[in-house]
Amino acid sequence: MKDMLVRLTELPEISDLEKKLLEKEKIVFRRAITPEKILVAEWVMEQFGQYWKSEVEVAFSRQPVSCWIAQRGNQILGFAAYESTARNFFGPTGTLETERGKGIGKVLLIKSLESLREMGYAYAIIGGVGPAEFYEKTVNAKVIEGSETSIYQNLLRKK
Repeated sequence: MKDMLVRLTELPEISDLEKKLLEKEKIVFRRAITPEKILVAEWVMEQFGQYWKSEVEVAFSRQPVSCWIAQRGNQILGFAAYESTARNFFGPTGTLETERGKGIGKVLLIKSLESLREMGYAYAIIGGVGPAEFYEKTVNAKVIEGSETSIYQNLLRKK
């Protein structure tokens, strides 16, 4: 999987989508806070596995926490972390399968990229991209040529 590059000065506006999801779906988007670390990390483990759980735990060591969540009531619907594995890296991110297609991932992505922009970055890296078309369409991300060999290349794997 390749990495992608996003220009942070040209992010799309999402306030209308966020408002629509709040009104229609009762979905709240917000930065996670430290007392939620165990709950969010366990949810990520259940939904997406141990590697992403580890990255989310690192996001909770940042101040402010570098993880955005989407929730309906007391239920987590999705998350997006940044600056977990490397500086200026977006990811991991995921949405419950039953909630996909509503725009939750888009809002979480852009909120995270806005946070990176607020930190002073002009560009961000999306590491080890799976759905490249989503990132191309949503934030005009471009594949970084030669990035097949990434930060994850020698990742220890459970046998």
